[in-house]
Amino acid sequence: MTYILGISAYFHDSGAALIKNGQVIAAAHEERFTRHKHDPSFPENAIKYCLEYEDIGSEDIDGVVYYEKPLIKFERILETQLAMPFKSLPSFVKAMPVWLNTKLHMPKIIDKNFENKLRCPIYFSTHHGAHAASAFYPSPFETAAFICLDGVGEWTTSSWGIGEKNEINFEQVIEFPHSLGLLYSAFTGYLGFRVNSGEYKVMGLAPYGEDKYSSIIRDNLVDIKDDGSFWLNQEYFDYCTGTKMYNSKFEKLFDMKARKSEAEITRKHTDIAKSLQAVTEEIILKIARNVKKLSGEKNLCLAGGCALNCVANGKILRENIFENIWIQPASGDAGGALGAALWAYYEVLKNDRKIILPDAQKGSLLGSEFTDYEIKKMLDKIGAKYYRVEENIIAGEIAQHIANGKIVGHLNGRAEFGPRALGNRSILADARDTKMQKKLNLAVKKRESFRPFAPSCLEEDASEFFDIKDGTTSPYMLLTVDVNEKYRFPIKDKDRELFGIEKLNQIRSQIPAVTHVDYSARLQTVNQNTNERYYSIINEFKKLTGFPLIVNTSFNVRGEPLVNSPEDAYRCFMFTDIDVLVVGNYVMLKSEQQELTGYKEYLKTLKPD
Repeated sequence: MTYILGISAYFHDSGAALIKNGQVIAAAHEERFTRHKHDPSFPENAIKYCLEYEDIGSEDIDGVVYYEKPLIKFERILETQLAMPFKSLPSFVKAMPVWLNTKLHMPKIIDKNFENKLRCPIYFSTHHGAHAASAFYPSPFETAAFICLDGVGEWTTSSWGIGEKNEINFEQVIEFPHSLGLLYSAFTGYLGFRVNSGEYKVMGLAPYGEDKYSSIIRDNLVDIKDDGSFWLNQEYFDYCTGTKMYNSKFEKLFDMKARKSEAEITRKHTDIAKSLQAVTEEIILKIARNVKKLSGEKNLCLAGGCALNCVANGKILRENIFENIWIQPASGDAGGALGAALWAYYEVLKNDRKIILPDAQKGSLLGSEFTDYEIKKMLDKIGAKYYRVEENIIAGEIAQHIANGKIVGHLNGRAEFGPRALGNRSILADARDTKMQKKLNLAVKKRESFRPFAPSCLEEDASEFFDIKDGTTSPYMLLTVDVNEKYRFPIKDKDRELFGIEKLNQIRSQIPAVTHVDYSARLQTVNQNTNERYYSIINEFKKLTGFPLIVNTSFNVRGEPLVNSPEDAYRCFMFTDIDVLVVGNYVMLKSEQQELTGYKEYLKTLKPD
């Protein structure tokens, strides 16, 4: 029995993952336990969960792996400081306490977490080595090309290579300061969203705009070669030397000051978002074509933060560059913990790889779960009014609530690993409801009205509603596809002159709550074998309505991580306009609950996202 524990910490989103004999057993984000969104601290709670899930102690672990090499990363920071000694001093001084107190002492910190009882080796993968391992090893492919795109690891920002059996080989890399992830993050900050958190908002904003600025971006900010390699003009960026991503010259280029958080979103903001997305897609598609040409592989695996750009992923799929695509659902830094563990198991310990279909990620349902007894005990403790429904009929009851126009919070089984709720920590609603997108955004999620929602569709019915080939799956909600013509509504003449956010209230299809303004949707296909309860809910909804899909959005409010426990779910339920809460087999109706105090205190715990 071989146990390897992977750890990511101290940058953006900490996490831990445990593998046993090469198979992932448990994985979790630290934020789910601390309730601090994107918690970068050492993942002591996530580690504790992983070990408790398998009922093992530190003496049973055969290796602990950190997801990058801190000394090499520190070398990059020092070299940047020496190259630009005066300009980079403020950011250097700000970063030093973190490095001197934590990152340069990872072996001691790891050992301390185990009360100095750890007896196994501590390994360090590279940052992109962890991403590549997380992309290839859980995939269903014997061999595959892989592409990793993110902000920056040690030096590497973009990479590609080939995975075969139990080996990963890098073929080409792009190094700091030239980074697609940092380019996207610079625009994220410029458009008024939080860097390393709001990039998906920029992607969601893009369909409301027009591509008016991509030529300015190409001519001034990024030089794109035919093979997808690129060079960023550092005259416009401040991430090497300052505490912001962009500088005043960047603002002058677009003749607009940076948008302040919560300020009005104008037409120009939407147009810049659209232009950035167009340039991003151009780079990613050129890289994909080049990798296909040079590798000759028919399969592609993706990881790194940019792999969460489901619009670009959908373009790779539609252009048939590769026959098959598999994307790591936890593509960000927390997922690096999983990749680091797999890297050590296969590339350090040289173990044979066993391929699992449809993949080895287990639906990414790898987090916390609660027994019936634990759920009841928690609900009694907080004074919830509930009734219990047997498993064989609960899916039908949930589907009926959704068909009746109710918003349902659903917590069941193991929590998802990765940023997407996949049915077990989800808010569910009727995609046919013309007012549901606005209601969910404003009254439930407490967030910007333009933010889109995803459809969860029965796998076997997906090609009926969406423009994908029969057999194509999107289990992790990482592909954006078009709604089929037969379910679309034409734009009315009076709406043709609308622009930007004004397009929001147009009814574009028979499933308006999940149809973006460009007729696309971020699809999740649901397989019965992967998640039987969630599949049954959608199937029962199909029996009631004829539609094999529902709205699925993450069970949280703006600034809060996904709910993890029954207490988290109940608090979110009571402080929002969710109508029905289902936790395991326990059902709660809002109308029957006593008023919950502490709403203002609850809001103070939330940070901007």
